[in-house]
Amino acid sequence: MQTETLDLELPIDADIIALDKDDRVVVLIEVKIIEAQEPAAKQRIADYMISWMKAALAKMSEQRTLIPYAMFVDTEQILIFKWDGVNLSEPVCSLNTGEILRHYEPEFGSKRIFKRYLTRLVEAWLRDLAYNWKSEIPTASEQIAKIGLLPLLAGGTTKSGVEIGGNFIYRD
Repeated sequence: MQTETLDLELPIDADIIALDKDDRVVVLIEVKIIEAQEPAAKQRIADYMISWMKAALAKMSEQRTLIPYAMFVDTEQILIFKWDGVNLSEPVCSLNTGEILRHYEPEFGSKRIFKRYLTRLVEAWLRDLAYNWKSEIPTASEQIAKIGLLPLLAGGTTKSGVEIGGNFIYRD
């Protein structure tokens, strides 16, 4: 994926991280409420956030910590990318946010959602994928399994509003 290069310092503020059953970070997740109405403006904001995630993953890789997936979430889409330590893929999975999160908030899409609540809903979905707390087969399980992420989430958890650096979570 071609994006601009940003220079970041450690620790990195992350909206959400998903941890595997051994407490290793397997997904870096950025959640944004994009209030722009113009499609081009929305795309610029999304592109910037994807550039930021690439820079964050690169900084973590410099510390010998490989986070294999990144996820960008806004109220319209969930984009999942693979990271190999050098390159961020094009989205390997694209999901409709409303279709996923309506299972956890039936009024999603018909009422205003703030970032903190959107973050909690994304965590609810990821935890459902990890240990089926709400559903026997959580929404989008098949797509998440197909890209190889479901086994990494199994038995794990999430943390939000954290600072990460190398193998350390500084604030949670």
